[in-house]
Amino acid sequence: MGSIKAADVAKLRKQTGAGMMDCKKALVESNGDFEQAIIVLRKKGQKVAAKRADRDTTEGIATAKVNVENTAGVAIVLACETDFVAKNDSYKQLAQEFVNIAIHHKDIDSFLAAEFSEGLTVSQKLIEQTGVIGEKIEISSFEVVEAEYVGSYTHGNKIAVLVGLSKNCNDSDVLAKDLAMQV
Repeated sequence: MGSIKAADVAKLRKQTGAGMMDCKKALVESNGDFEQAIIVLRKKGQKVAAKRADRDTTEGIATAKVNVENTAGVAIVLACETDFVAKNDSYKQLAQEFVNIAIHHKDIDSFLAAEFSEGLTVSQKLIEQTGVIGEKIEISSFEVVEAEYVGSYTHGNKIAVLVGLSKNCNDSDVLAKDLAMQV
């Protein structure tokens, strides 16, 4: 293939979140084939993830979600190596996407095996994003609470709390939030 167009690079970047130069290299390596370029980027992510596997993930985002019936909730921490990554809007969005999937699972193993999108599992998406971001990312905490009434409170991006009440009473939402704030 001749030259890779900037529009093609931008399209691949938008689709994968990878850096512009990584997208260009992947398109060159795959002779302009988008599907092959995505595979190239995923393989790169696997290599980066393997190299960074022993790194500590001391930063990240804690988030919680409660189902519409307020009978179950999940809290997760999407951990990373630096606060620079944790403060990034796309990383925050990724954490939100993960918690939206996590609410449908009772344990971390089924959550990691769940479909994220486009045939990728949550676990594979973590590896892919490690390559895109260039830092180790992982789900470092996964907690589920089930009760007659479940409420949550998230303080900034660092603390997420779930509270389960044994009875659903008047103002359960206020009580659960107040208790969670004290935790």
